[in-house]
Amino acid sequence: MTVRAAIADAATRVTSETPRLDAELLMAHALGVSRQAMLLKHLGDPAPEGFAALVERRIAHEPVAYITGSRGFWTIELAVGPGVLVPRADSETLIEAAVAYFAGTEGPKRALDLGTGPGTLLLAALAEWPEASGVGVDASETALGYARDNAARLGMADRVELRAGDWASGIDGRFDLILCNPPYIGTGEELGPEVRAHEPTAALFAGVDGLDDYRRIVPDLPRLLAPGGIAVLEIGWTQGAAVSALVREAGLTPAVRKDLGGRDRVVTAS
Repeated sequence: MTVRAAIADAATRVTSETPRLDAELLMAHALGVSRQAMLLKHLGDPAPEGFAALVERRIAHEPVAYITGSRGFWTIELAVGPGVLVPRADSETLIEAAVAYFAGTEGPKRALDLGTGPGTLLLAALAEWPEASGVGVDASETALGYARDNAARLGMADRVELRAGDWASGIDGRFDLILCNPPYIGTGEELGPEVRAHEPTAALFAGVDGLDDYRRIVPDLPRLLAPGGIAVLEIGWTQGAAVSALVREAGLTPAVRKDLGGRDRVVTAS
């Protein structure tokens, strides 16, 4: 079977929202080339033997990023795996919000990423502003291990400090940019099978209304933000008003930003 035919067959058997894309990413991984190179040069090649096993893992709802061991985010490629939240394209809205805020300036000098996971937001921000440095905090040692590896692979190890911690507890100093993608799913909400079965629940759920972690994070923002700085928080699409109210209670000014799908995705606090 050719690469083209194997991809087409796999796309009929994978039951995700993006079966064709999933099949193409898995095939590119099996071939050891980029997806672009595969589409341009390898569609007529024989399909590699290992592809079928990768497809079976995807049919069992294992995330593509766990199978391939990496996920692209913003302008960087991140190593990911079991025990860390897979970076989502919607989270790029946080970096877009930060870029818009600092447009026309030298950008932030110090960044803080609360709940950094594999370093997703912090490393994307440092890639955007090469003169900046930052601190990443996470309660998971597994996630911090990925973050350390990603920082080293991207040549940012000397610009990053990674700490085990409970949100902003023990964090001192001021930051021009604070990034945070906390858990925001209510405990009664339904999740897709791949998220429910594979991704860490501690990175997803935050009490009955999904707001528990915002209630802990937002009160610390005024002491952590440098003058002229901004905090950028990811939210669930129904939580804009509630998180904005918490930001106002903390004495900061909120604004809501939508993702590419037109849904509320970010609350900024300045």
